Amino acid sequence: MAFITSERSFEPTVIFFGLTNSSVTFQTMMNKILCDLINTGKVASFINNVIIGTEGEERHNDLVEEVVKRLAENDLYMKLE
Repeated sequence: MAFITSERSFEPTVIFFGLTNSSVTFQTMMNKILCDLINTGKVASFINNVIIGTEGEERHNDLVEEVVKRLAENDLYMKLE
């Protein structure tokens, strides 16, 4: 979603949660981006939270890298906590 102003176009880098259905739209987008990973049962996504659960540390790191890569490819960023 971009807004055109007299200076330039403006595209927000964060989602406006005050807009109608924005959280539903964002959840749908996350589901599409991470669909095959979610289907494995090792990745779960709820709005702006992504949970990755694996049995081994090596596979966990691989999944984290894959999730971060997919988010970056779709111009999404995360706050690491």
